[in-house]
Amino acid sequence: MSFFPKLLLTSVAILISGYFLPGIHVNSFWTALLVALVISFLNVFLKPLMVILTIPFTVITFGLFLLVINAFIIMIASAWVSGFKVDGFWWAMIFSIILSFVSSLLESLVKHDESARNF
Repeated sequence: MSFFPKLLLTSVAILISGYFLPGIHVNSFWTALLVALVISFLNVFLKPLMVILTIPFTVITFGLFLLVINAFIIMIASAWVSGFKVDGFWWAMIFSIILSFVSSLLESLVKHDESARNF
């Protein structure tokens, strides 16, 4: 899947996740689109550096420290994007887990629909 459709799906996933979590506040679809763009940017440029710097913690926690890195990235996005507010670290962690789940669910639905059209 190319970048822009995935960005749109992530935006929808952000809106859905924000709707169900009381500690996450998203003002509009455009805010969700900007949050998806900022999270994508941070995942490309900041996350690899953070993963390399925290390899010992990641190994000791059997990879669970990556959830902390994801929560930290969401907290940064919350600080950068007005209209997107996260009430705390634990809400960011829960949001990252639910966002991953909803995004993968939406992507699988879209890919399933695309594969059905090919036949």
